[in-house]
Amino acid sequence: MPINELPYTVKIYINNQVLIPANLIKALGLSKAKYADIVIEYNGQRIKLKDIKLLRTRHTDSRQFTIPREIRETYGIRSLDEVIIHEIIPKTR
Repeated sequence: MPINELPYTVKIYINNQVLIPANLIKALGLSKAKYADIVIEYNGQRIKLKDIKLLRTRHTDSRQFTIPREIRETYGIRSLDEVIIHEIIPKTR
């Protein structure tokens, strides 16, 4: 099922990364973005992640980002938990 709008619910990988699928990246016009501010929700709490690097795969437009350790420890976020991505705001550098 194509995902092309936010909010988007996703499971956190074992390496604490979150995948943003290519369909969503294209729909939001984020193909050229390298950094972004991202608003996620975990257990009913909205969390703003600032200056997050969007990691690019070699052959697709999908992106991944790592949830910073201090955020994971503060909110108790663990691998295989689900988060909801509410906003992705590209940064210019």
